[in-house]
Amino acid sequence: MATSSLAATNTTSSGSGSISTIHPDIIETHVLSRLDASALASTSCVSSQLHSLIASNESLWTNICNSTWPSTDIPRLRHVISSFPNGPRSFFSDSFTNPDIAASSSPVNLDCPSGLISAVDIYYQHKTVLSKAVLTESFDTSPFRVDLLDPKDSVPTGVGQPVNEDLSRVLGERLTLSWILIDPIGRRAMNLSSYKPVTVERRSLSTGEVHVRYGWVFNAGEKGSTTECVRCGISVTCEGSQNQSGEMQVTKVSLELEDMYGKQLSGKDSLVILRKGMAGKRGNVKGREEEV
Repeated sequence: MATSSLAATNTTSSGSGSISTIHPDIIETHVLSRLDASALASTSCVSSQLHSLIASNESLWTNICNSTWPSTDIPRLRHVISSFPNGPRSFFSDSFTNPDIAASSSPVNLDCPSGLISAVDIYYQHKTVLSKAVLTESFDTSPFRVDLLDPKDSVPTGVGQPVNEDLSRVLGERLTLSWILIDPIGRRAMNLSSYKPVTVERRSLSTGEVHVRYGWVFNAGEKGSTTECVRCGISVTCEGSQNQSGEMQVTKVSLELEDMYGKQLSGKDSLVILRKGMAGKRGNVKGREEEV
């Protein structure tokens, strides 16, 4: 509604009714700060003045990023995000969409002096369950794998232990995830998650263990006469707690890359694919509009 009223005000022929008569501080404080990312994008199309206010307001987009992905609200990531070409607005644009086509054919730099940062957020019914950022410095492993939690760690979900198979349906509908991979040197980012689970599998009746899997398949470029596809698989394991709360715990969260034949990629191959993905185009939002 704010966008519509601003549009109407801007088209008024009377100078006193023009939006240009409203002080920018009032617009930023009382209007723009109340809008989500989608509304901001629409509002920026209303007039050149609003576009300028929205595009140049770094704190506005910083708040949008931090509220959308709480894992980004730490000093180091704030600094990295501010270094993007258009600051947090560029980061949001990269991260709100999935990688689509790795159109860049230029050589990929395999030197990774500062590593790649994973910013991960898990939600249950839109409430944050887990937010964490980890740095991956080495890509010498085979197969490649990023583990978000230490083996001894577990995170409460607020979800009761399963009593029947209905839990799989509940988790499939309500447990959502975002995994943003950030290149602090190249100043690019991409979201590797399907947001909602691809599969939910109950593996143990005794512990209530449930395996939730997210993923995204994207074009990694041409190889000969065929198109290479790579699947980013994100696994989340939930288990019943041993205390009296009867609450499910997140015990494992990991990321792996596989080729089109299901073979897990090495660290070096994964780095090539991920760098290509960051340099390439962006595709669908895939339901992430529900997150903001």
